[in-house]
Amino acid sequence: MTLNPHHGEAYAVADPFGERPRGQLSLCRQLMGGRFRFDSASQALLDLVESAYAGLPAHQFPGAAAEFHIELRLLPRRLPSPPAAEPPPLHMQSGAGLICGVMDASNYVVLAPAQRRALVVASADMLERPYHLRYELIEFAVFTLATRGLGLVPLHGACVGRHGRGILLLGASGAGKTTLALHSLLHGLDFLAEDAVFVQPDSLLATGVANYLHVRADALRLVDDAAARGWIAAAPVIRRRSGVEKFEADLRQSRGRLAPAPLALAGAVFVCGETADDPDALLATVPVGEIAARLRADQPYASGQPGWHAFQQRMEQLGTHALRRGRHPRDAVAALCRLLDG
Repeated sequence: MTLNPHHGEAYAVADPFGERPRGQLSLCRQLMGGRFRFDSASQALLDLVESAYAGLPAHQFPGAAAEFHIELRLLPRRLPSPPAAEPPPLHMQSGAGLICGVMDASNYVVLAPAQRRALVVASADMLERPYHLRYELIEFAVFTLATRGLGLVPLHGACVGRHGRGILLLGASGAGKTTLALHSLLHGLDFLAEDAVFVQPDSLLATGVANYLHVRADALRLVDDAAARGWIAAAPVIRRRSGVEKFEADLRQSRGRLAPAPLALAGAVFVCGETADDPDALLATVPVGEIAARLRADQPYASGQPGWHAFQQRMEQLGTHALRRGRHPRDAVAALCRLLDG
């Protein structure tokens, strides 16, 4: 599909900036406590939005839901030959109240947080790279608008829970957060998010988008349930920019339970690679005087956001723990359950 100014010379002269796109379709989804409307003349782009956000629990925060608008535009294919393994990296820019993420002249995002609006532009080439298009352009717009528009603290981490209470899983990449979140799901805990958690700093209500779980192949050996192994192994494989390949398993196709509403945080754990043989000795309390420094070191971006100070104070009141690995991930899940029940 081609959009203005590619409809023809006369149309381009009448509307040189493409301000009156034709054939717009709309799709609305309740995400992360906000109401998102996606508009596009490209059914392919809306299908990608639908694949990312259909079937998710409609999270809401107390009070009226904020509304956000994202317009998606598809430009013609730029390359006559098949695309390279991955698109250019996203470069961030800002100014005049706008936030931009730019891959190249045909693939970029422009956000106006104060107006709760965004424009996502992609070339037809990117339809052959659905992971990058969804994750680096569309999801970037959704997450950034929700963070700014709802005053949320954006955290790199996972979150699981039960009975309306949640535990933040923090720690460096590769520490085992995803494995722990997966086994929590398989053992009956509510799954909120794997990679990005968004928290109201005053209420400590946490939300996220529980659409996909990214699992390394070597983690399958620890999954005892044959059906769960099959579900993950049958998933498409994505390749992160770091070069790491992972299964992208659709959580909406699992037998686990997605958190039906935002979870009230009951605490946080820093997942670490250190092991302990005694399953009753996996948790260690982080001294109150060290919590702030550990949180800032673990969350360098979030620690510069407006709601960070209130979030940090509340986490100091709740307390945090360090969580070592057990002989099997189920031991760590049992430790999380003790925290949730405490």
